[in-house]
Amino acid sequence: MPVKEAVLVGAVEQARAAALETAEEPGHVGEHLGTVVDAERLVSHRFACLAPGYRGWEYTVTLARVPRGRTTTVCESVLLPGPDAVLAPAWLPWSERLRPGDVGPGDVLPFRPDDPRLEPGWTPSGDPELDEVAIDELALARARVLSPRGRDEAATRWYRGSRGPTTPAAVAAAAACASCGFLVPLQGALGTLFGVCANEWSPDDGRVVSLDHGCGAHSETDVDPVPTDWPAPDPLIDENRVELVERPATVPVDVPVDVPVDGPVDVPVDGPVDAPAGAAGDVPGDADA
Repeated sequence: MPVKEAVLVGAVEQARAAALETAEEPGHVGEHLGTVVDAERLVSHRFACLAPGYRGWEYTVTLARVPRGRTTTVCESVLLPGPDAVLAPAWLPWSERLRPGDVGPGDVLPFRPDDPRLEPGWTPSGDPELDEVAIDELALARARVLSPRGRDEAATRWYRGSRGPTTPAAVAAAAACASCGFLVPLQGALGTLFGVCANEWSPDDGRVVSLDHGCGAHSETDVDPVPTDWPAPDPLIDENRVELVERPATVPVDVPVDVPVDGPVDVPVDGPVDAPAGAAGDVPGDADA
């Protein structure tokens, strides 16, 4: 362990002046936090950084002196993070920072020649004619297909996801997707566990679901009958029967006694009218009455 040097340790103001030259503003250099003996005749002075956004950072000024010399020299002045500094996450290439769902329209993922989720779809034979038949006629145009690891990862992700058997909708469902008429099974190894929902009324329409998943739009289930407070219909009463009722004949109408004597009287066609005594006019009857 090197011995502390009094000359270098005491040169606080010289170190502060160097820190002020490094800082953007003089007010960014705070109190002296101490010294660190880096080596023989080499000491670093630490000053608090008060610049916004640099909490816990320190201005570090390293001083040195020549053997048997009493003059100190500034070696470097830098801004370094302290033990409690707020640091940005470790830098990663953008291709490694991407997460599922980050790729949007126009984005292109970098090519990974060693992707463990893929394996060669077919191996060229070396015969141009045979390879052309394999590509054009047999549709073996995919250079790579899912490897066993890729299938296992996809199956695990789907089964444990929001369309597996443990979701609230699946637990509450009366039947599983395996017996639903709207399920379109997948081909290959993944078809033993998964299918695609083709029911527009289901929240999983157009998505991969496990065979033991379920929802309320199953093709073969129904709702339970709901009880009602209305009385049950009387089986002896036929609500669809039509009963014909005979309409009674029209009853003659008597003219009221307060009919005006100086005007015409409307006589109903269904019966005679009794004119009031002393009435004159067009009413038929005995003129002497």
